[in-house]
Amino acid sequence: MTSKYPRPSGRRAASVSDAESLDGMSTVEVRTSATAALIPTIRAVASDLAARADFDLDAISDLRMAVDEACATLVDAADPTSVLQCRFLVRPERIRVHAEVESAKPDTVISTDTFGWRVLQTLADDVEVLHKAAAEGRRATVGIRLDKSAGDVPR
Repeated sequence: MTSKYPRPSGRRAASVSDAESLDGMSTVEVRTSATAALIPTIRAVASDLAARADFDLDAISDLRMAVDEACATLVDAADPTSVLQCRFLVRPERIRVHAEVESAKPDTVISTDTFGWRVLQTLADDVEVLHKAAAEGRRATVGIRLDKSAGDVPR
């Protein structure tokens, strides 16, 4: 299919081979308002990246649900004007997700003794809470980092 609108010079569409040229690693970052209504967008990105990385169906589903739970947890802790930032580091056989928001209060803590946290631990191969204290001119942030492998691996 040919477009009658030429692309601007010096720019081209990314392809799967572009990711492969990065020694098998690529990074994708998604930023949205920290609202529950936009979590499905991030979940869809996670699912698509896992499918393109040839994860098995169970691993794709686990990653999608883990990203959903992590983002929902962070949205609950987020300042109303905060941005939910998710970075996906895609490697052969593994995806690392780092999600982060500016917290509503400087002393916000993500609880690790909830049912939601247990769900995250079950779905991901590794999960960790991240905190950055407020600094001059910046609010405190809270985040969740999780890793998921492409298929069944011993834990």
